[in-house]
Amino acid sequence: MRLLCALFVLCGLALQAQALDREAFTFTSYNLEVRVEPEQQRLGVRGRITLRNDSLVPQKNLVLQISSTLDWRSIQMAGKAVQFETHELTSDVDHTGALSEAIVTLPREVLPKGTVELDIGYEGVIPLDSTRLTRIGVPEDKAKHSDWDQISKSFTAVRGIGYVAWYPVATEAASLADGDAVPDAVGRWMVRHAETTMDLVFQSTSNQTIFFSGTPGNAQVQAGPSMETAWTFHLAGPGVSVPTLVIASYQKLPLRDSLDVEFLPGQEETAKDYAEAASQIEAIGTAGGPKNLQMLSLPEANAVPFVTQGMLLIPLGADLTNEAELDMVYAVARQQVSSPRAWIQEGLAHYAQAAFVEEHRGLQAALDYLNAHMAALVDAEKTVKSAESETKGSLIQAPDDLYLQTKAMFVWWMLKDMLGRLPTAALLSYHANEDKDPAYMQRLVAGDTKRDLQWFFDDWVYHDRGLPDFRVAAVFSRPLETGHFLVTITVENLGRAGAEVPVVLRMEGGEVRQRVEVRAQSKVSLRIEASAKPLEVVVNDGSVPESDMSNNTYKIESVNH
Repeated sequence: MRLLCALFVLCGLALQAQALDREAFTFTSYNLEVRVEPEQQRLGVRGRITLRNDSLVPQKNLVLQISSTLDWRSIQMAGKAVQFETHELTSDVDHTGALSEAIVTLPREVLPKGTVELDIGYEGVIPLDSTRLTRIGVPEDKAKHSDWDQISKSFTAVRGIGYVAWYPVATEAASLADGDAVPDAVGRWMVRHAETTMDLVFQSTSNQTIFFSGTPGNAQVQAGPSMETAWTFHLAGPGVSVPTLVIASYQKLPLRDSLDVEFLPGQEETAKDYAEAASQIEAIGTAGGPKNLQMLSLPEANAVPFVTQGMLLIPLGADLTNEAELDMVYAVARQQVSSPRAWIQEGLAHYAQAAFVEEHRGLQAALDYLNAHMAALVDAEKTVKSAESETKGSLIQAPDDLYLQTKAMFVWWMLKDMLGRLPTAALLSYHANEDKDPAYMQRLVAGDTKRDLQWFFDDWVYHDRGLPDFRVAAVFSRPLETGHFLVTITVENLGRAGAEVPVVLRMEGGEVRQRVEVRAQSKVSLRIEASAKPLEVVVNDGSVPESDMSNNTYKIESVNH
């Protein structure tokens, strides 16, 4: 009988686990007091969180997850303790490869779109830990260059979800060994939390400066007993920018164009090189504008740089490289247009990197840069899209991951090519707090350029219709009395997304380029006058992503008479 009862209990727990929707609730606000003890590597957090049930059914349970090196101490609702059980959940959204998960049983169900406020407390340590990388075979030294988050006496830097769950999150478990599972899980969380707010009070037992990727509060905060420093910060949209805390004994260069460069001892000369290079960057054409960027040094020369809102963490002790310049371009561009929509903010930042390459190394180098990023996009677009997946996979709803960043980069590049310039006036008119409609940016671009681009936004932004597939369907060439040749070219798009694409006619001694708009699953003909014998036609120089570029060249065997 005892065995039978135990089986019933185990079955009940299994059914509960199956029914648990870890992503049912969205965190709408965090109001937290964060106490940091660098010399002990300790973090202690107390405060209130508000969650909204964004599922379609009432919920009696919710989950709260923090890094596995932190422990839950208290969870209360309306001043009363609520029932919760904790366990370790294996998941690589945290650098330790695991989360301390609390399954909370609420006193009553929360209806769809209903909210609940919880008072929480947790504490523990955040040491350097690269377990999630080493267990999939990454050498430890290399892993620490990527997962450098830690609290320590000499240097503290802790990034949020995707690195360290130092504030409560809720995601399904994900493994780095499972393809894109981790970026997909983090991306879903970020999409859900684009409008979340964070109000934080940081206190530290160290007298080192506290930096955070948010807006500092206006009022000075009195540090508590045994605390040396305290400051408040506000962050709108932790789903857009990863909340990141840094505490270090920095020295700083003189402020220049709102560019704050903070370096560690022994890094002053190379820090000046970085500051000079960053001051020259005008990533998206807003010449003379302030950078509004903190450039904070990482202590290890091989550490992988990281960008979040208003902050670039980069090893200023290392010599300035092309990769470091591109990191700075990305960081500056993110500051120039801030948006809750990842396709705008991330897309423009990555576009700015390609544009920087073009400016300094030429068009072909920029096309090579774009093509180096195309393979992942082509792979992601190989599956046939249903009507539902067209919407869910759109740039409006897609998670902020490699797919979105790459596709959005190409969207801005194609817009620049179609319009002859980046729609700078539209970008200067853009206000994030007014972006309540997915078509808001399209209307600004139309107002700036007087172009109707509804078809383009439909195919590339509002829906995921895959990629174009261009081919030269036919070429007819005949000689003219002037000695020139009139070449008629028919371009076909076999794909379900349209684009304006360059067509190159190569001839003896040179080439002629024209652009042609080819809508989805259609053909377009154009005529080009060649001053010498035509040799071949190439559609697409790599500036438009497409599913198959093996059929883009047409050899002209003879001239028709």
